[in-house]
Amino acid sequence: MTSFGKVVEYSAKHPKPANATFAYGTAGFRTIGDTLESTLFRAGLLAALRSQSKQGKVIGVMITASHNHERDNGVKLVDPMGEMLQQSWEGYCTQIANVETDDEVVQVLISVAQAENIDLSITPRVVYARDTRPSGPLLQAALEDGLAALNANATSYGVVTTPQLHYFVRCLNTADTPVAYGEPTEAGYYEKYGQAYLRLVDGRSEPSKLYIDAANGVGAPQVRKLADALKSPYFNIEVRNSDTETLGKLNIDCGADYVKSNQRQPAGMSLEPGSRYCSFDGDADRIVYYYADENGSFRLLDGDKIATLVATYLRDLVTTANIDDLEVGVVQTAYANGNSTSYIKDTLKLPTVFAKTGVKHLHHEAERMNIGVYFEANGHGTVLFNPSAVSKLQNATPQNPAEADAIQRLWNLRDLINESVGDAISDMLLVEAILICKGWTLAQWDAAYNDLPSRLLKVVVNDRTIFKTTNAEQTLTSPPELQDVVNTLVAKYPRGRSFVRPSGTEDAVRVYAEAATRTDCDQLAYSVAGAVFDRAGGRGERPVEFL
Repeated sequence: MTSFGKVVEYSAKHPKPANATFAYGTAGFRTIGDTLESTLFRAGLLAALRSQSKQGKVIGVMITASHNHERDNGVKLVDPMGEMLQQSWEGYCTQIANVETDDEVVQVLISVAQAENIDLSITPRVVYARDTRPSGPLLQAALEDGLAALNANATSYGVVTTPQLHYFVRCLNTADTPVAYGEPTEAGYYEKYGQAYLRLVDGRSEPSKLYIDAANGVGAPQVRKLADALKSPYFNIEVRNSDTETLGKLNIDCGADYVKSNQRQPAGMSLEPGSRYCSFDGDADRIVYYYADENGSFRLLDGDKIATLVATYLRDLVTTANIDDLEVGVVQTAYANGNSTSYIKDTLKLPTVFAKTGVKHLHHEAERMNIGVYFEANGHGTVLFNPSAVSKLQNATPQNPAEADAIQRLWNLRDLINESVGDAISDMLLVEAILICKGWTLAQWDAAYNDLPSRLLKVVVNDRTIFKTTNAEQTLTSPPELQDVVNTLVAKYPRGRSFVRPSGTEDAVRVYAEAATRTDCDQLAYSVAGAVFDRAGGRGERPVEFL
């Protein structure tokens, strides 16, 4: 039986920093790494309790700060099917991270156990891993103390990608069931996704080399292990920015976030027309592609482009398979480029819905679709086959070889996709398989539609909490009348669109704008930013570029 008797003793080894406040959000806890020791200890306690609340199912804990600077770190809990922590438990995480004394830590555990009616006689099971950050070992040790304090059955997976840990959790909890997901090992991960990929591309023309920017993060050794496992000309890669040993290199001038934000190739990557490139982020849960066109100009294929490519291929397979009422849908956020949304609705004729920013919101919306494709513009996303879709595939009776082939390809695609979370490696294999099967270059993929010029700005404000939104964060309800000002500015520009939403991590708001031309887009963005600064408590000196 779990007892809280050892918690005070262990907790005393990991005191909370004075005057520090922690908040568990979409990405879990994330801040300067050397301030998180107490938070990791307490996350271990809650992970154990969460396992007990799920009758001893395995809970995951990942120590990472994804695309953030190397000095940062973080932690997030993973629920039994590899999904993100149930939202109602996020409050418990924030609560326990912020109490000041060891006795208060125990009181939070008692209150959670009572509120959730947890059977404390159940042995907790927790698995955990970390990325390559230098603060990782210290934080892992604190986590291990938290797990030991509640006598958890705990297993370390060492240094792996965030999506790999999500995969392991799902595999462990579905083992020996009709929905067994795979072998919960690194080798099992490469086998599941790698073999599904090879089944899809078998007999097609071999691809040219893919140059991978691994952001000097954990994706570098893992994607090389995949290549070693496959030993196939269909997986012809060269990994750049793969230095995980030298301090100060992680995510610096490289990685998916850098490429997306700066609209340029990363350091260490010279683009040649006709060659193919992609970038992971630091923990390999995001991916973007890019290339140089015939004029040598940089061209980005971001999460919107990935979503439309995948949705197109799935739609075509579903049509060929001729399965009644099997539908493909797409989930986007307000940050999705307007032309991608128009392409999905008007050209592909597929349903699309908007969700609030944050992968957990997109994931929940995608679960409501037969086959739900979701990607944020930053390259984080995946595809979900809901139980109804799986049942329809299982019961399908093909009437000709084309239908049989399409149904088998849909099964192979499902095996190729990490349905638990966005996964740069799995998503890369998905994109590669589709391009090989269609015989497309990156330029042919890119030609489906042209992005509208867009601009994302940050406005520092005195109090971000006064900003309230609705309509999937596309419309302000507070401060009063500010949305009317935004609407008036948007109306001045052809194809204009703009929205304002509060940051989840700092006293700032994000201003997004797009329009038919670069000049109009920038004028709209800086005008809306100026209106926010002037009318809603801009802090500091007014930026000169604001209109």
